[in-house]
Amino acid sequence: MKSTTDVDGWRPPAASMSGEDVAAGTRAAPRSTLERKMKTQGEIEAAVSVAMSDFMLTFIGRGPKSIHAHLVTDMVLVRVEGVLTVAEQRLFETVAPGKGRELFKGLRSHLVESCREMLDQMIQASCGCPCISMHHDISTTTGEEVFVFRLAKVPEMRLKKHS
Repeated sequence: MKSTTDVDGWRPPAASMSGEDVAAGTRAAPRSTLERKMKTQGEIEAAVSVAMSDFMLTFIGRGPKSIHAHLVTDMVLVRVEGVLTVAEQRLFETVAPGKGRELFKGLRSHLVESCREMLDQMIQASCGCPCISMHHDISTTTGEEVFVFRLAKVPEMRLKKHS
């Protein structure tokens, strides 16, 4: 007869299993509703990356070459690479030093700030907790953009199951 204890040491309550399931030890552990709604850290990071990519496409007009999101305690760090268009890159090369960069950074900062409420909702939907502050910068040299979202609390996550 097989044990009803699975690899993680979880023992199902006998009342929720039929006699055959108990004897065979085949019934999967029922997950609570809360656990089903909770995401792993990787799922949260992936959701943020997809949402940020959609934001870039919709409001900036083009998607990034790459995007990486990292959840670090109560912060979400998002690094977006390849966000400058050819026209923007030429602006930095042809206009007087610093002038094109100031113009571009001001425009991009204004655009991001005007979409702040939408970005906050996007982060809350991805992480499950509200965003209390956001910081943003873009490098006109590397074409890399960085967002830092400070969350109201550390998101609740389920642990990734190792197989």
